[in-house]
Amino acid sequence: MLRFTFRPAGLLLALVALPVLAVAQVTPTPTRVDGYGTPTTTAPRLNNPSNNGETEVNILSSYYSQDGNRGAVEGGIGTQQLTDFTPTIILNVPLDSVTRLSANLGMDYYASASTDRIDQVLSTPSSSDVRYHLDLGLSRQLADKRTIVGVGGGFSAEYDYLSFNVSGSWARASRDGNRELSVAGQVFFDQVTVIRPVELRATPLPEGGTTRQSYNLSIVYSQVLSQRLQASVSTELVAQNGLLSTPFHRVYFRETGGELGTARTELLPRQRLKYPVGLRLNYYATDLVQLRGYYRFYNDNFGIRAHTFELEAPVKVTPFFVLYPFYRYHTQTAADYFAPYLRHSVADQYYTSDYDLADFSANKFGLGLRYAPVYGLGRFKTPFGGRVAKFKALDIRYAYYRQSTGLTANLISADLSFTLP
Repeated sequence: MLRFTFRPAGLLLALVALPVLAVAQVTPTPTRVDGYGTPTTTAPRLNNPSNNGETEVNILSSYYSQDGNRGAVEGGIGTQQLTDFTPTIILNVPLDSVTRLSANLGMDYYASASTDRIDQVLSTPSSSDVRYHLDLGLSRQLADKRTIVGVGGGFSAEYDYLSFNVSGSWARASRDGNRELSVAGQVFFDQVTVIRPVELRATPLPEGGTTRQSYNLSIVYSQVLSQRLQASVSTELVAQNGLLSTPFHRVYFRETGGELGTARTELLPRQRLKYPVGLRLNYYATDLVQLRGYYRFYNDNFGIRAHTFELEAPVKVTPFFVLYPFYRYHTQTAADYFAPYLRHSVADQYYTSDYDLADFSANKFGLGLRYAPVYGLGRFKTPFGGRVAKFKALDIRYAYYRQSTGLTANLISADLSFTLP
């Protein structure tokens, strides 16, 4: 999750690191719980490039578990049981007083009863998979001390998917630091190895090839409205072209029934445009309590319209210990090409029974805690030249998710922050 801050350089470097944080939103993953992205984990704190004295290391991990009975692999009626474990290391290295290098290295290991049904037999090779990813970013603060530019790139790979991305960003703060405009662009180049249900493997490959390109443009304008109130307006325009269907998703038709062998693989248009707009408000109610609100309107040419509301309320229990309960509500309309099991007609041009594209509402709530003593939690020597590292902060977060389709999920994540002189 990319948290918004109003420190001018913090958000700028966050934009440089967009390839690090956003790959999962473009490549297919089994852990989509919102209809348009993956469940979030604890985010690293991205810092000011001018703070060149320390190398920062964030060790992140999360465990995600879901269950439901609307699996797209079996045409909208199968199991959605899945577990996902995601260890990640994020480095933020100062090269000099104005230049920083960021690196994100991690993996996702998932075990899925849903994808196991590609072959209609349990315990097949498709029951689990590992995704590896590496992303690099370089940011530089210009001579005016108010502008930061950056570039980035990386890749993501798993058994049936390979993705490369490049990015660039620009951001400029006002002289008084109360206003900021940030612009970032990304391009993803994806290659899919088509894996179809066992009974459909003799059918022709998808027309138009098995590649996909995604073009993202993110624009954020932030403003300090008063001593206690801060706001930002953002959009992330996305244009996708290529294979947008998932080849191992089955669709069953009312004319042919639900017998094995009568299905077709999911078929969606090869172009998609997404245009969301978001508003974020941070209000410092007291010295001990802060309210963070967020609203997002989402629309695309698949026919989905969505509204998302989020509220987080960090409470400072002690000067170093913060509890932050949070709540999120999401509702969306169905895509024009969605229909449940046995509701599609064989005359339909496009068809899917993937409930990520269905009409549903969802609630997500949980609690996080952050402990960050001023002198850190501890110090230890590293094997790299005997340097002394500081265990700076610990962030733990739990979330429960429930969708009106019956899907439920639990997510536990942790962020361990370290610094090296």
